[in-house]
Amino acid sequence: MNSKEEPQHRTIDQQPEWLVDLARVINDPGYARWRSMVAATGGCAHPVHLAGEALIVNATSGEVLHSYRTTDEPSGHLLVACGNRRASVCPACSEVYRADTFQLIRAGLSGGKGVPQEVSGHPRAFVTLTAPSFGPVHTRREKGGTVRACRPRKRDKICEHGHPVGCHARHEPGDERLGQPICGQCYDYVGAVLWQAHAGALWHRFTLEVRRTLASEAGLSRREFAKRVRVSFAKVAEYQRRGLVHFHAIVRLDGLGGGSEIPPDWADHGLLTRAIPPAVQRVTVTSPPSDLGRWDLVWGDQLDIRPILLDQGPDGLSERAVAGYIAKYATKGAEASGTVDHRLSCPACKGRGRLSLMASCGRCHGTGLKPGLHLDALPVTEHARRMIRTCWELGARPEYKALRLRPWAHMLGFRGHFSTKSRRYSTTFGDLRQVRTTHRATEARERHGLPPLGDETTLVLGHWRFTGSGYSPGEAIMAEHIRQKVATARKIATEREDG
Repeated sequence: MNSKEEPQHRTIDQQPEWLVDLARVINDPGYARWRSMVAATGGCAHPVHLAGEALIVNATSGEVLHSYRTTDEPSGHLLVACGNRRASVCPACSEVYRADTFQLIRAGLSGGKGVPQEVSGHPRAFVTLTAPSFGPVHTRREKGGTVRACRPRKRDKICEHGHPVGCHARHEPGDERLGQPICGQCYDYVGAVLWQAHAGALWHRFTLEVRRTLASEAGLSRREFAKRVRVSFAKVAEYQRRGLVHFHAIVRLDGLGGGSEIPPDWADHGLLTRAIPPAVQRVTVTSPPSDLGRWDLVWGDQLDIRPILLDQGPDGLSERAVAGYIAKYATKGAEASGTVDHRLSCPACKGRGRLSLMASCGRCHGTGLKPGLHLDALPVTEHARRMIRTCWELGARPEYKALRLRPWAHMLGFRGHFSTKSRRYSTTFGDLRQVRTTHRATEARERHGLPPLGDETTLVLGHWRFTGSGYSPGEAIMAEHIRQKVATARKIATEREDG
């Protein structure tokens, strides 16, 4: 620095907004209480602000034994976790959802949470169902530790649009071309979107067809088979880079009583693995009739069936590995394929552009898009943009109205649940959340010297209203710092518990 130059000092008005707000948050007299509320949410990125009160009252005398009012809080409100499952939206809440998914899946494999440990002896398989090809895309091919050409060219053949049908490149893992069509004009975007929109129906047909095929392989009618064997499922959807979903599923054979009853000896792993491939091949869903044509929508040729073992083996996966694998994808969305994690359709008209046959939507001015949004300006890959635009164009057609393609355009047409299970597979998310709620309520009552939870002599009365959500810039920085500390503490506790 030149000795003649004087050091530059910024005034408060010249400081970045986030820095000024951060100083305000830390120096606020209610900072300690705000910090404890954020920690109680696990460092939620978008907490809900509630105002109101809760009273614990003696049911006989009407005496108020304990009261909580947000008017006593320095901020005037209570912070409650948003509960979003997506890691791209809220890392803290998604981690809770991931942990719940792990426990739910693990219970159906190893027992626990109300499921007997004997369930680990039931025949079960880890199945991956894929989407068919709608056109060649750039991919990473690796064999024996050597990266091979993406798609070998066939004598430098050129497609009708003037593009090579293959690719000589050896793509690195972070290559932006991965998942993108080699020729966007050859790629069947309409078929891809319609397949995605019917993926949930394909899964449902698969669960029915597996039962039929199992009965046929066992030499029984479907009714007789259902009286002896129950088939349980748990699955999660994973987005590929090309924008279409895979389904990773656990298929388990039980006795009639579900996980608590072992199936007959003839309902073994061999029967299960024989029945799945033909069931997959027979599943077909036909798209609605249209002047664009009709598509017979089927599963892809790639089908992976692996046994689930008590411990990791060369020919199968361990129970813990399967539970961890499914839980990991339960918190991911379509953003992994280069799209956005929020809806694009106008919330007032649901993307229709009209509120009625006679009235155009005034909020989006008939475009169906959120005010201020333009499809061409979205921060997405070109392939994802083409998928989104195809959803938008097909969504305007009356024959595809039931598919609700515009509200689900950000998901590239997929509107099904990411993780689902059959009724008797294991415990439920609701039960897991209730256990946490009961534990916290019990701790709070013990801390305040109140009667135990469930005591019939007390009543809980509450009144709450929504007042907002999220953080200011400075609060968001501190909340992320708190989340990292909470996550580190939980990781250490989990490692200690696992020995």
